[in-house]
Amino acid sequence: MTAAGAAVSEFGNALSLLVLLFWATPISSLLVAAVLVAELLPFVLGAPLAGLLVDRLPNRRLLIIALLCQGVAIAAIAPLMGQPVFVVALVFASGCGRAIAQPCISALVPHIAGEENSTRAYALLGTTRSVGNIAGVTGGALLAGFFGHPAAMLIDGCTFLAYAVLLAFVRSERRPSGEHSERPSAMAGIRHVRRDSVLFAAILGLACFVGATVVINVADPAFVRFVLHGNEFLLGAMQACWMVGILFGNRVAARLVSASQLAQALAITGMTTGVAVLIPATFPFVAAAVIGWFIGGVSNGVDNVAMNAIVRSRTPEQMRGRAFAAVGSMVTGANLVGTAAAGGLLLVMGPRAVFAVGGTGAFVAGAVCLVFVRRALKREESPAVAELSSN
Repeated sequence: MTAAGAAVSEFGNALSLLVLLFWATPISSLLVAAVLVAELLPFVLGAPLAGLLVDRLPNRRLLIIALLCQGVAIAAIAPLMGQPVFVVALVFASGCGRAIAQPCISALVPHIAGEENSTRAYALLGTTRSVGNIAGVTGGALLAGFFGHPAAMLIDGCTFLAYAVLLAFVRSERRPSGEHSERPSAMAGIRHVRRDSVLFAAILGLACFVGATVVINVADPAFVRFVLHGNEFLLGAMQACWMVGILFGNRVAARLVSASQLAQALAITGMTTGVAVLIPATFPFVAAAVIGWFIGGVSNGVDNVAMNAIVRSRTPEQMRGRAFAAVGSMVTGANLVGTAAAGGLLLVMGPRAVFAVGGTGAFVAGAVCLVFVRRALKREESPAVAELSSN
Protein backbone atom coordinates (compact mmCIF):
# COMPACT_ATOMS: atom_id res chain seq x y z
CA MET A 1 0.00 0.00 0.00
CA THR A 2 2.79 2.42 0.93
CA ALA A 3 4.74 1.77 -2.26
CA ALA A 4 1.60 2.02 -4.41
CA GLY A 5 0.64 5.28 -2.73
CA ALA A 6 4.13 6.65 -3.30
CA ALA A 7 3.83 5.82 -7.01
CA VAL A 8 0.52 7.68 -7.27
CA SER A 9 1.89 10.68 -5.41
CA GLU A 10 5.07 10.80 -7.52
CA PHE A 11 2.93 10.71 -10.65
CA GLY A 12 1.27 13.89 -9.44
CA ASN A 13 4.56 15.49 -8.38
CA ALA A 14 6.16 14.84 -11.76
CA LEU A 15 3.07 16.06 -13.59
CA SER A 16 2.82 19.34 -11.64
CA LEU A 17 6.56 20.08 -11.78
CA LEU A 18 6.63 19.53 -15.54
CA VAL A 19 3.63 21.81 -15.96
CA LEU A 20 4.96 24.54 -13.67
CA LEU A 21 8.41 24.55 -15.26
CA PHE A 22 7.07 24.78 -18.80
CA TRP A 23 4.52 27.39 -17.69
CA ALA A 24 7.25 29.51 -16.06
CA THR A 25 9.97 29.18 -18.74
CA PRO A 26 8.50 31.66 -21.28
CA ILE A 27 7.86 34.17 -18.49
CA SER A 28 11.32 34.26 -16.91
CA SER A 29 14.18 31.97 -15.92
CA LEU A 30 13.99 33.65 -12.52
CA LEU A 31 10.40 32.44 -12.16
CA VAL A 32 11.56 28.90 -12.94
CA ALA A 33 14.15 29.24 -10.18
CA ALA A 34 11.55 30.77 -7.83
CA VAL A 35 9.21 27.79 -8.27
CA LEU A 36 12.02 25.34 -7.52
CA VAL A 37 13.27 27.40 -4.56
CA ALA A 38 9.76 27.60 -3.11
CA GLU A 39 9.50 23.82 -3.29
CA LEU A 40 12.86 23.28 -1.59
CA LEU A 41 13.08 26.07 1.00
CA PRO A 42 10.82 24.36 3.59
CA PHE A 43 13.22 21.38 3.69
CA VAL A 44 16.00 23.70 4.86
CA LEU A 45 14.11 26.04 7.15
CA GLY A 46 11.80 23.44 8.66
CA ALA A 47 14.17 20.47 9.07
CA PRO A 48 14.57 20.69 12.88
CA LEU A 49 10.82 21.05 13.44
CA ALA A 50 9.95 18.36 10.88
CA GLY A 51 12.38 15.90 12.45
CA LEU A 52 11.05 16.64 15.92
CA LEU A 53 7.48 16.01 14.79
CA VAL A 54 8.48 12.71 13.19
CA ASP A 55 10.17 11.59 16.42
CA ARG A 56 7.24 12.64 18.63
CA LEU A 57 4.05 11.79 16.75
CA PRO A 58 2.72 8.54 15.22
CA ASN A 59 4.33 8.57 11.79
CA ARG A 60 1.56 7.08 9.66
CA ARG A 61 -1.01 9.57 10.93
CA LEU A 62 1.44 12.46 10.56
CA LEU A 63 2.18 11.38 6.99
CA ILE A 64 -1.53 11.34 6.12
CA ILE A 65 -1.97 14.89 7.45
CA ALA A 66 1.09 16.12 5.53
CA LEU A 67 -0.22 14.57 2.29
CA LEU A 68 -3.64 16.18 2.68
CA CYS A 69 -2.00 19.58 3.18
CA GLN A 70 0.06 19.09 0.03
CA GLY A 71 -3.00 18.10 -1.97
CA VAL A 72 -4.98 21.18 -0.96
CA ALA A 73 -2.09 23.53 -1.76
CA ILE A 74 -1.42 22.02 -5.20
CA ALA A 75 -5.10 21.94 -6.19
CA ALA A 76 -5.44 25.60 -5.19
CA ILE A 77 -2.85 26.54 -7.83
CA ALA A 78 -5.24 25.61 -10.68
CA PRO A 79 -7.39 28.79 -10.66
CA LEU A 80 -4.42 31.06 -9.87
CA MET A 81 -1.98 30.30 -12.67
CA GLY A 82 -2.31 33.84 -13.98
CA GLN A 83 -0.82 35.11 -10.70
CA PRO A 84 2.80 33.97 -10.39
CA VAL A 85 3.17 35.31 -6.82
CA PHE A 86 0.29 33.16 -5.55
CA VAL A 87 1.58 30.14 -7.46
CA VAL A 88 4.99 30.42 -5.81
CA ALA A 89 3.37 30.86 -2.38
CA LEU A 90 1.25 27.73 -2.83
CA VAL A 91 4.25 25.73 -4.05
CA PHE A 92 5.97 26.81 -0.81
CA ALA A 93 2.97 25.62 1.22
CA SER A 94 3.07 22.26 -0.56
CA GLY A 95 6.79 22.06 0.17
CA CYS A 96 6.08 22.45 3.89
CA GLY A 97 3.94 19.31 3.77
CA ARG A 98 6.58 17.46 1.79
CA ALA A 99 9.32 18.50 4.26
CA ILE A 100 7.44 16.52 6.91
CA ALA A 101 6.40 13.64 4.63
CA GLN A 102 9.94 12.78 3.43
CA PRO A 103 11.60 12.01 6.82
CA CYS A 104 8.32 10.49 7.95
CA ILE A 105 8.23 7.79 5.26
CA SER A 106 11.99 7.19 5.60
CA ALA A 107 11.62 6.52 9.33
CA LEU A 108 8.45 4.44 8.81
CA VAL A 109 9.89 2.03 6.21
CA PRO A 110 11.91 -0.13 8.68
CA HIS A 111 8.74 -0.65 10.75
CA ILE A 112 6.85 -1.84 7.68
CA ALA A 113 9.55 -4.02 6.12
CA GLY A 114 11.70 -4.91 9.13
CA GLU A 115 15.21 -3.66 9.89
CA GLU A 116 16.94 -6.46 7.98
CA ASN A 117 14.96 -5.78 4.80
CA SER A 118 15.13 -1.98 4.94
CA THR A 119 17.61 -1.44 2.10
CA ARG A 120 15.52 -3.58 -0.25
CA ALA A 121 12.40 -1.77 0.93
CA TYR A 122 13.98 1.62 0.17
CA ALA A 123 14.88 0.27 -3.26
CA LEU A 124 11.30 -0.92 -3.82
CA LEU A 125 9.96 2.45 -2.70
CA GLY A 126 12.39 4.17 -5.06
CA THR A 127 11.30 1.88 -7.89
CA THR A 128 7.60 2.62 -7.44
CA ARG A 129 8.35 6.32 -7.20
CA SER A 130 10.30 6.09 -10.43
CA VAL A 131 7.40 4.35 -12.15
CA GLY A 132 5.11 7.11 -10.94
CA ASN A 133 7.56 9.73 -12.17
CA ILE A 134 7.81 8.11 -15.59
CA ALA A 135 4.02 8.09 -15.87
CA GLY A 136 3.92 11.69 -14.69
CA VAL A 137 6.43 13.12 -17.15
CA THR A 138 5.01 11.19 -20.10
CA GLY A 139 1.30 11.00 -19.37
CA GLY A 140 1.50 14.35 -17.64
CA ALA A 141 2.72 16.04 -20.79
CA LEU A 142 -0.22 14.56 -22.67
CA LEU A 143 -2.72 15.61 -19.99
CA ALA A 144 -1.33 19.14 -19.91
CA GLY A 145 -1.38 19.32 -23.70
CA PHE A 146 -4.97 18.14 -24.08
CA PHE A 147 -6.68 19.50 -20.95
CA GLY A 148 -4.50 22.47 -20.03
CA HIS A 149 -2.25 23.34 -17.13
CA PRO A 150 -4.97 24.04 -14.48
CA ALA A 151 -6.55 20.60 -15.02
CA ALA A 152 -3.14 18.99 -14.54
CA MET A 153 -2.73 20.73 -11.19
CA LEU A 154 -6.15 19.50 -10.03
CA ILE A 155 -5.19 15.95 -10.98
CA ASP A 156 -2.00 16.30 -8.93
CA GLY A 157 -4.01 17.45 -5.90
CA CYS A 158 -6.14 14.31 -6.17
CA THR A 159 -3.06 12.06 -6.16
CA PHE A 160 -2.18 13.19 -2.64
CA LEU A 161 -5.69 12.34 -1.50
CA ALA A 162 -5.32 8.89 -3.08
CA TYR A 163 -2.02 8.32 -1.24
CA ALA A 164 -3.61 9.34 2.08
CA VAL A 165 -6.50 6.91 1.51
CA LEU A 166 -4.10 4.03 0.75
CA LEU A 167 -2.14 4.77 3.93
CA ALA A 168 -5.34 4.39 5.94
CA PHE A 169 -5.17 0.65 5.14
CA VAL A 170 -1.58 0.28 6.39
CA ARG A 171 -1.46 -1.31 9.84
CA SER A 172 2.22 -0.73 10.63
CA GLU A 173 2.96 2.36 12.69
CA ARG A 174 6.02 4.00 14.15
CA ARG A 175 5.17 5.29 17.59
CA PRO A 176 8.12 7.16 19.15
CA SER A 177 8.62 6.01 22.72
CA GLY A 178 9.70 7.74 25.90
CA GLU A 179 8.75 10.99 27.54
CA HIS A 180 9.27 14.17 25.55
CA SER A 181 11.68 15.48 28.18
CA GLU A 182 13.86 12.38 27.72
CA ARG A 183 14.28 12.89 23.99
CA PRO A 184 17.12 14.89 22.43
CA SER A 185 16.49 18.36 21.07
CA ALA A 186 15.37 19.23 17.57
CA MET A 187 19.02 19.84 16.61
CA ALA A 188 20.16 16.38 17.73
CA GLY A 189 19.90 14.98 14.20
CA ILE A 190 22.34 17.57 12.85
CA ARG A 191 24.77 16.91 15.71
CA HIS A 192 24.52 13.17 15.13
CA VAL A 193 25.39 13.49 11.44
CA ARG A 194 28.29 15.81 12.24
CA ARG A 195 29.80 13.45 14.84
CA ASP A 196 29.72 10.40 12.53
CA SER A 197 32.75 10.98 10.28
CA VAL A 198 31.74 8.43 7.62
CA LEU A 199 28.15 9.60 7.47
CA PHE A 200 29.17 13.26 7.45
CA ALA A 201 31.73 12.81 4.66
CA ALA A 202 29.25 10.88 2.50
CA ILE A 203 26.33 13.25 3.02
CA LEU A 204 28.43 16.41 2.66
CA GLY A 205 29.82 15.07 -0.61
CA LEU A 206 26.32 14.16 -1.75
CA ALA A 207 25.13 17.68 -0.94
CA CYS A 208 28.00 19.23 -2.90
CA PHE A 209 27.46 17.29 -6.10
CA VAL A 210 23.69 17.70 -5.84
CA GLY A 211 24.22 21.45 -5.57
CA ALA A 212 26.33 21.37 -8.72
CA THR A 213 24.04 19.08 -10.70
CA VAL A 214 20.77 20.75 -9.80
CA VAL A 215 21.48 23.71 -12.08
CA ILE A 216 20.22 21.50 -14.91
CA ASN A 217 16.72 21.54 -13.37
CA VAL A 218 16.45 25.23 -14.17
CA ALA A 219 18.36 25.01 -17.45
CA ASP A 220 16.63 21.83 -18.68
CA PRO A 221 13.47 23.49 -20.13
CA ALA A 222 15.59 26.13 -21.89
CA PHE A 223 18.00 23.45 -23.15
CA VAL A 224 15.10 21.49 -24.65
CA ARG A 225 13.38 24.54 -26.08
CA PHE A 226 16.34 26.49 -27.46
CA VAL A 227 19.16 23.96 -28.01
CA LEU A 228 17.29 20.78 -28.95
CA HIS A 229 14.35 22.77 -30.41
CA GLY A 230 11.82 20.53 -28.66
CA ASN A 231 8.61 21.02 -26.68
CA GLU A 232 7.13 19.72 -23.42
CA PHE A 233 6.84 16.23 -24.95
CA LEU A 234 10.61 16.05 -25.49
CA LEU A 235 11.20 17.45 -22.01
CA GLY A 236 8.93 14.74 -20.61
CA ALA A 237 10.69 12.05 -22.66
CA MET A 238 14.11 13.13 -21.37
CA GLN A 239 12.89 13.09 -17.79
CA ALA A 240 11.37 9.67 -18.42
CA CYS A 241 14.82 8.42 -19.51
CA TRP A 242 16.20 9.68 -16.20
CA MET A 243 13.45 7.82 -14.32
CA VAL A 244 14.07 4.59 -16.25
CA GLY A 245 17.69 4.90 -15.21
CA ILE A 246 16.58 5.26 -11.58
CA LEU A 247 14.80 1.90 -11.88
CA PHE A 248 18.10 0.24 -12.77
CA GLY A 249 19.94 2.22 -10.10
CA ASN A 250 17.51 1.05 -7.42
CA ARG A 251 18.21 -2.59 -8.30
CA VAL A 252 21.96 -2.01 -8.07
CA ALA A 253 21.66 -0.20 -4.73
CA ALA A 254 19.49 -2.96 -3.22
CA ARG A 255 22.59 -5.21 -3.27
CA LEU A 256 24.69 -2.81 -1.17
CA VAL A 257 25.04 -4.05 2.39
CA SER A 258 27.81 -2.49 4.43
CA ALA A 259 28.28 1.14 5.42
CA SER A 260 31.53 1.13 3.44
CA GLN A 261 29.73 0.09 0.25
CA LEU A 262 26.94 2.61 0.79
CA ALA A 263 29.26 5.54 1.54
CA GLN A 264 31.56 4.87 -1.41
CA ALA A 265 28.58 4.36 -3.72
CA LEU A 266 27.34 7.85 -2.81
CA ALA A 267 30.70 9.36 -3.78
CA ILE A 268 31.00 7.43 -7.04
CA THR A 269 27.53 8.45 -8.16
CA GLY A 270 28.64 12.07 -7.92
CA MET A 271 31.27 11.38 -10.55
CA THR A 272 28.95 9.41 -12.82
CA THR A 273 26.28 12.08 -12.52
CA GLY A 274 28.81 14.67 -13.63
CA VAL A 275 29.67 12.56 -16.68
CA ALA A 276 25.96 12.17 -17.44
CA VAL A 277 25.42 15.94 -17.54
CA LEU A 278 28.58 16.60 -19.54
CA ILE A 279 27.48 14.26 -22.36
CA PRO A 280 24.63 16.48 -23.70
CA ALA A 281 26.68 19.60 -22.92
CA THR A 282 29.41 18.28 -25.24
CA PHE A 283 27.12 16.73 -27.83
CA PRO A 284 23.90 18.80 -28.04
CA PHE A 285 21.76 16.18 -29.75
CA VAL A 286 18.66 14.33 -28.63
CA ALA A 287 20.39 10.93 -28.69
CA ALA A 288 23.25 12.18 -26.50
CA ALA A 289 20.79 13.75 -24.08
CA VAL A 290 18.89 10.47 -23.81
CA ILE A 291 22.09 8.52 -23.04
CA GLY A 292 23.27 11.10 -20.54
CA TRP A 293 19.93 11.26 -18.77
CA PHE A 294 19.79 7.46 -18.48
CA ILE A 295 23.25 7.38 -16.86
CA GLY A 296 22.22 10.23 -14.58
CA GLY A 297 19.11 8.32 -13.59
CA VAL A 298 21.08 5.19 -12.69
CA SER A 299 23.35 7.31 -10.51
CA ASN A 300 20.36 9.04 -8.94
CA GLY A 301 18.70 5.71 -8.15
CA VAL A 302 21.80 4.44 -6.38
CA ASP A 303 22.36 7.56 -4.30
CA ASN A 304 18.70 7.85 -3.23
CA VAL A 305 18.66 4.32 -1.81
CA ALA A 306 22.20 4.52 -0.41
CA MET A 307 21.45 7.79 1.38
CA ASN A 308 18.42 6.36 3.20
CA ALA A 309 20.17 3.08 3.95
CA ILE A 310 23.33 4.59 5.43
CA VAL A 311 21.36 7.01 7.62
CA ARG A 312 19.19 4.15 8.91
CA SER A 313 22.15 1.85 9.59
CA ARG A 314 24.16 4.47 11.52
CA THR A 315 21.36 6.13 13.51
CA PRO A 316 19.58 4.96 16.69
CA GLU A 317 15.92 4.24 15.99
CA GLN A 318 14.59 6.84 18.42
CA MET A 319 16.21 9.73 16.57
CA ARG A 320 15.91 8.66 12.95
CA GLY A 321 13.27 11.27 12.20
CA ARG A 322 15.67 14.06 13.13
CA ALA A 323 18.59 12.38 11.35
CA PHE A 324 16.62 11.96 8.11
CA ALA A 325 15.40 15.56 8.38
CA ALA A 326 18.96 16.81 9.03
CA VAL A 327 20.33 14.95 6.02
CA GLY A 328 17.42 16.19 3.94
CA SER A 329 18.14 19.77 4.99
CA MET A 330 21.83 19.47 4.02
CA VAL A 331 21.10 18.00 0.61
CA THR A 332 18.14 20.28 -0.06
CA GLY A 333 20.09 23.31 1.14
CA ALA A 334 22.72 22.59 -1.50
CA ASN A 335 19.92 21.98 -3.98
CA LEU A 336 18.47 25.37 -3.07
CA VAL A 337 21.78 27.19 -3.54
CA GLY A 338 22.35 25.52 -6.89
CA THR A 339 18.82 26.29 -8.03
CA ALA A 340 19.10 29.96 -7.09
CA ALA A 341 22.50 30.20 -8.78
CA ALA A 342 21.16 28.59 -11.95
CA GLY A 343 18.61 31.37 -12.44
CA GLY A 344 21.45 33.90 -12.45
CA LEU A 345 23.72 31.75 -14.60
CA LEU A 346 21.08 31.52 -17.31
CA LEU A 347 21.02 35.30 -17.50
CA VAL A 348 24.72 35.46 -18.45
CA MET A 349 25.29 32.20 -20.34
CA GLY A 350 23.35 29.71 -22.42
CA PRO A 351 21.80 26.48 -21.11
CA ARG A 352 24.52 24.38 -22.74
CA ALA A 353 27.21 26.24 -20.80
CA VAL A 354 25.20 25.85 -17.60
CA PHE A 355 25.14 22.09 -18.21
CA ALA A 356 28.94 22.11 -18.61
CA VAL A 357 29.41 24.00 -15.34
CA GLY A 358 27.07 21.70 -13.45
CA GLY A 359 28.56 18.48 -14.82
CA THR A 360 32.13 19.53 -14.09
CA GLY A 361 31.22 20.60 -10.56
CA ALA A 362 29.45 17.30 -9.84
CA PHE A 363 32.37 15.21 -11.10
CA VAL A 364 34.92 17.12 -9.01
CA ALA A 365 32.69 17.01 -5.91
CA GLY A 366 32.21 13.26 -6.28
CA ALA A 367 35.95 12.64 -6.64
CA VAL A 368 36.78 14.72 -3.56
CA CYS A 369 33.98 13.01 -1.63
CA LEU A 370 35.41 9.59 -2.46
CA VAL A 371 38.80 10.59 -1.04
CA PHE A 372 37.32 11.83 2.25
CA VAL A 373 34.95 8.87 2.60
CA ARG A 374 37.81 6.41 2.23
CA ARG A 375 39.88 8.33 4.79
CA ALA A 376 36.98 8.29 7.25
CA LEU A 377 36.44 4.57 6.72
CA LYS A 378 40.14 3.89 7.26
CA ARG A 379 40.15 5.87 10.52
CA GLU A 380 37.07 4.00 11.69
CA GLU A 381 38.64 0.63 10.93
CA SER A 382 41.92 1.58 12.64
CA PRO A 383 41.07 3.93 15.54
CA ALA A 384 44.43 3.31 17.22
CA VAL A 385 46.31 4.44 14.11
CA ALA A 386 44.09 7.51 13.81
CA GLU A 387 44.77 8.39 17.47
CA LEU A 388 48.55 8.07 17.03
CA SER A 389 48.52 10.22 13.90
CA SER A 390 46.52 12.93 15.66
CA ASN A 391 49.11 13.03 18.46
